Amino acid sequence: MPDSPREPGNSVESLVQQATDNQVCRITLNRPESLNALTPDQRERLIQLLADASADPRVRAVVLTGTGRGFCAGADLRGGAAAGERVPGDVARTIRLGAQRLVAAVLDCEKPVIAAVNGTAAGLGAHLAFACDLVLAAESAKFIEVFVRRGLVPDGGGAYLLPRLIGPQRAKELMFFGDALTAADAERLGLVNRVLPDGELDKTAREWAARLAAGPTRALALTKQLVNASLDTDRAAAFAAEAAAQEINMTTRDAREGVASFVERRSAEYEGR
Repeated sequence: MPDSPREPGNSVESLVQQATDNQVCRITLNRPESLNALTPDQRERLIQLLADASADPRVRAVVLTGTGRGFCAGADLRGGAAAGERVPGDVARTIRLGAQRLVAAVLDCEKPVIAAVNGTAAGLGAHLAFACDLVLAAESAKFIEVFVRRGLVPDGGGAYLLPRLIGPQRAKELMFFGDALTAADAERLGLVNRVLPDGELDKTAREWAARLAAGPTRALALTKQLVNASLDTDRAAAFAAEAAAQEINMTTRDAREGVASFVERRSAEYEGR
């Protein structure tokens, strides 16, 4: 699929904004007129920003959000009709190298990622939120498995993520009907950690991110890895991975600080190392 047209005068850096403050990397999707639908170049920037945050010791938490009425309306499909005749394998390759890489970038990020869902999260945009470690949603937010409305199979990891989060029956209901799910219903199903008044979403996301950024960063990374892998493995493998993770973690400064603070009956001061 060819790249979708870019708005005149808008660079990809202005459409996917990044700022780091107090060890929190904040990534903001900024195409409000299209509900923050992602073009290929914006998707690639988002993947790179997540990889950079993962590797940067100065970053200890990530917040992903959007501007306007949309969190992310999924992939921008403009130009799809002009794609011409497809060669077998083109679609699968596009998905592997596109939507799946994006969702994997969130799942594999070594820093905790908070989704601050400010509005509509549809299709790939919903899966982008569900891949995050913690999900905060404004009361006006909604989640839509929009694929069936277009006669499409869910992609971007949806059929992997949803059954693990809410079970196969609920996942099929959402994917078969494509009905909009309110933020309150998403919280009831366990897809969202908290629903907040629209005016409190940003404040709470910043508070949560600050708490995570003050935590033992490597321990959080290893915990994320263990939890994400837990549903794909058996007990013996999970227990072995847990023991190995703790062995690695005990070599960190933060683990030593955590134990010392307990013994000395004081608050721990973690460095993220």
